[in-house]
Amino acid sequence: MAEARALLRYAKLSPQKARLVVDLIRGKKAGEALTILKFSMQRPARIVGKVLRSAVANAEQKDLGDVDALRVSRAFVDGGPVQKRFQARAMGRGAPIKKRTSHITVVVSPDDSGVVSRIRSSSKGRKGA
Repeated sequence: MAEARALLRYAKLSPQKARLVVDLIRGKKAGEALTILKFSMQRPARIVGKVLRSAVANAEQKDLGDVDALRVSRAFVDGGPVQKRFQARAMGRGAPIKKRTSHITVVVSPDDSGVVSRIRSSSKGRKGA
């Protein structure tokens, strides 16, 4: 299956916060996903939007179709390296601070919704499976 992907490595945001935004767009059409990210108030939405636009541009470069014909087939966030720092506290102590980074991956592919609905309708008639 033809697909296009975009990958952002070492993004300066925690994977937990980025996953909340990525979960909003997974499985949606690319145009709809861009609209969701544009109006989302969360900080990672802007960064994930850039990655999604890059994936769409890669798909146009591969002649997979325009934005209306693409779907976000896979989108996930992996944790990157963690910068470990210490903040001064009372009585000469130090408190650890972890500055987390993320690797964001977005994969878009042509929308095959007709094929998926045909497969689902044919599997409804089976017995005992």
